[in-house]
Amino acid sequence: MVHNAYDSFKLINNCPTKIDAVESYGSKLLVGCSDGSLRIYGPDSSIADQSPPFDPLTLRKKPYALERTVAWFSKKALLSMKVLESRGLLLSLSESIAFHRLPNFETIVVIAKAKGANVYSWDDRRGFLCFARQKRVCIFRHDGHGFLEVKEFGVPDTVKSISWSGENICVGVRKDYMILNATNGALSEVFSSGKIAPPLVVPLPSGELILGKENIGVLVDQNGKLVQAGRICWSEAPIAVVIQKPYAIALSPRRVEIHSLRVPYPLIQTIVLHDACHLIKSNNAIVVASNNSVYGLFPVPLGAQIVQLTASGEFEEALALCKLLPPKDADLRVARERSIHTRYAHYLFDNGCYEEAMEHFLASQVDITYVLSLYPSIVLPKTTTIPKPEKLIGLSPDDSSCLSDDLETWLPQPSDSDENAAFEFKKTSHNTLMALIKYLQKKGYNIVEKAAAEGMEEVVLDAIWDNFTSARSKKSNKRHGNIPINSAAGHMAAILDTALLQALLLTGQPSAALELLNGLNYCDVKICEELLRNGNHYAALVELYKSNSMHRESLKLLHQLVEESKRNQSHAEEFGPEAIIEYLKPLCGTDPMLVLEFSLFVLENRPTQTIELFLSGNIPADMVNAYLKQHAPNMQGRYLELMLAMNENRISANLQNEMVQISLSEVLEWYSELSAQQMWDEKAYSPTRKKLLSALESISGYNPEALLEHLPPDALFEERAILFGKMNQHELALSLYVHKLHVPELALAYCDRVYDSAVHRLPVKSSGNLYLTLLQIYLNPQKTTKYFENSIMNLVSSSNTSTQKVSSVASLKSKVGRKKIASIEGAEDMRISPSNTDTTIEESSEEGGSTIMFDRVLDLLSRRWDRINGAYALKILPRETKLQNLLPFLGPLVKKSSEAYRNSSVIKSLRQTESLQVKDELYNQRKATVKISRDSTCSLCDKKIGTTVFAIYPNRKTLVHFVCFRDSQNKKVVTRGSLLKKR
Repeated sequence: MVHNAYDSFKLINNCPTKIDAVESYGSKLLVGCSDGSLRIYGPDSSIADQSPPFDPLTLRKKPYALERTVAWFSKKALLSMKVLESRGLLLSLSESIAFHRLPNFETIVVIAKAKGANVYSWDDRRGFLCFARQKRVCIFRHDGHGFLEVKEFGVPDTVKSISWSGENICVGVRKDYMILNATNGALSEVFSSGKIAPPLVVPLPSGELILGKENIGVLVDQNGKLVQAGRICWSEAPIAVVIQKPYAIALSPRRVEIHSLRVPYPLIQTIVLHDACHLIKSNNAIVVASNNSVYGLFPVPLGAQIVQLTASGEFEEALALCKLLPPKDADLRVARERSIHTRYAHYLFDNGCYEEAMEHFLASQVDITYVLSLYPSIVLPKTTTIPKPEKLIGLSPDDSSCLSDDLETWLPQPSDSDENAAFEFKKTSHNTLMALIKYLQKKGYNIVEKAAAEGMEEVVLDAIWDNFTSARSKKSNKRHGNIPINSAAGHMAAILDTALLQALLLTGQPSAALELLNGLNYCDVKICEELLRNGNHYAALVELYKSNSMHRESLKLLHQLVEESKRNQSHAEEFGPEAIIEYLKPLCGTDPMLVLEFSLFVLENRPTQTIELFLSGNIPADMVNAYLKQHAPNMQGRYLELMLAMNENRISANLQNEMVQISLSEVLEWYSELSAQQMWDEKAYSPTRKKLLSALESISGYNPEALLEHLPPDALFEERAILFGKMNQHELALSLYVHKLHVPELALAYCDRVYDSAVHRLPVKSSGNLYLTLLQIYLNPQKTTKYFENSIMNLVSSSNTSTQKVSSVASLKSKVGRKKIASIEGAEDMRISPSNTDTTIEESSEEGGSTIMFDRVLDLLSRRWDRINGAYALKILPRETKLQNLLPFLGPLVKKSSEAYRNSSVIKSLRQTESLQVKDELYNQRKATVKISRDSTCSLCDKKIGTTVFAIYPNRKTLVHFVCFRDSQNKKVVTRGSLLKKR
């Protein structure tokens, strides 16, 4: 890589005195001569200018002429000079360090301590000067008026080179480089400086340093740590090095070498200048001086350098120079960068670096159709205009109207005899497509995002338009939920996704193609459908239909694949009924009729999962029930059961009633079969009957009167008892449990259930004395049985009439006198009042105590003593009942009553005591006295009370005349009356 970065021009020729130091000051050159004089040179006005328009602060590309000489500028030969523009000073190093005021060059400060100094470094940002003399390093600070000494440190050897390194100082002694801490003087070694060339420390604008070691420049950071890949190689050890971005310019005795500061720091240009010994940097050029001449190295304009580099194929260096173009040329810089990236991409593509080529195509921001024109096998939508690229790959195009599954068909075929060429052809084809895939994936995010944003704007505009028009004839091609592809961004997204899908399939990545279709995509349906069908990529084809809202086509394809998998076991794992169910789930909320239509097939194979689909998809229960009733009546009950299990409130009373009727019809069918075989057992429970009993208990929306009509009179007594309970016919229900089913525990559980439900709401009729009703059933079994049979007959004979009110088992009061049983204390505290019963409680008058279920009576009294009104229970018990048998009932009842009586007595005493205390306090308050003295005054009129009638307020402190008090009360009454009138 060699191009002209600088043009050399001789500024001063044949200086009469040897040049010891040189510096630039604006457009002038300051030359320090061996005789101690300072010669000031300026552009020769008599000669035409070869530089750009005049700038007074830059050197001119024309010969310079002597303007004036400052004699005896220094007593000894100058070693170096430096213009401090920010402070208007000139620093000179001779036998000491001196500062001169510009532009008159008068000496203002001489640092005496710098006598014998040989090197220095100036930090313009902080105004710090460091210099070295022999084995000492001194630091001074400029305070705006003079220089103050800050620190002085010792070093192991004589300092040959020095430079600021951030807050520290890097020094090069005779054999080593060291970092000197400017705060505490601590030294840390970096590495040795070499055996031949002296140490050389050069600061970089980035804060790093270049440390010379023979003919190599090593890059280190501010702490002396090596920078990776930081090494500049010169042809020989340089005398001096200056930095002018983006180059490092090194001076050697025979030439000037210019290296790039970009890794790997290549040589850019070599300028032959013999006997040159001084090198400095000015504002716009590099100044090189020999003993009698001064040369200016003027940088070639960046635009010209960029053209040279691009023409020679040095694209990386050209791109780096583009970044240095001034901000005012931003548009020009962008245009040049894109052009270079495009040419570089073609260069890389032709040389087989496909991925790198795509990176530069991406940076050039060319249209994707420009890149796709390099791939004849990629079929694009018909409306796409394919631009002609600057340079196509060296492959003849193929017929792109038809696609093939093999990569060989998209590029020219090699000879069959040349197997190596065929292998290389396949490899190249695969590599180019893989590079294209990465390019399209990186390019796709912004394009798809922009297309989605435009689609959202279209949706908003459509919504606004719908507010003003009820019907529109406007048609728009929409997909992905109202995302248009007729916009520019949508069309570009369609090209990108269509090409990406083809590239993925051509490189054998069907899983990646499926992932593309799973997300938001704009693939052209016609092109991709043909490609996917020819390649048997059915899963991807389903996703293509789905992403374009073509659900009917997708479901038809799934149904076909499931049928084929059942016949020949192909795709058995991939395409089963579960695939259809999963596809239908998102459609439940948008198109329930389509879901019901295509769920018929899976309902036969996966009934449970299909019903769960209906439940999870929030499809209206009435709609599903009507659909199942017509197409799958055997699944109707199962659906209603699951629906009810999820939430009873989600199905209406009609559906609840229908579900119970379905279960009842199944039980009646089972009962008819067993009855015909004379094998019916009332205590037999099939799963269907258990399901019916559970439904009757848990569901509340069905009609019990209608169900009773279908029950046989001599069977299914437990179902009948539950229905009687739903109708609040508690006595009939209890009679069934006791006399037909002969399961008293069920009767007791029934009473407990009704009692507990009544506690949390207003008690229903007969719920309070339900235990007394059960007690009477135990005491009068014959009458209750007869009553039950009569009630059943009445219900059967009068099915269309309303259910009559159940009367009490004992209808007449006994005329036989008996001793009145004293009411037990605490009975009135029971939760349920005995007045709520609809059964007339009377004394049993039946003879034949053997019919009484006396053991059940005693068991009920002992287990539920706290829920039964004791007084009435004792009243209906037979006379011959022994008191000893009632101990389990009366014991806890009397104990509880006694405790309640004692508690009430204590509360009564406490309240009487509290009343006495209040009365005592009242008497004490009334005993208060008020003393009227000669000085007592009225609070209203401020006159003395004297011997007049007075009044005192309740606070016992405020005294007023009675007349004043009366007048104030009258005023209040008058004021209130006037306010009422105003209202």
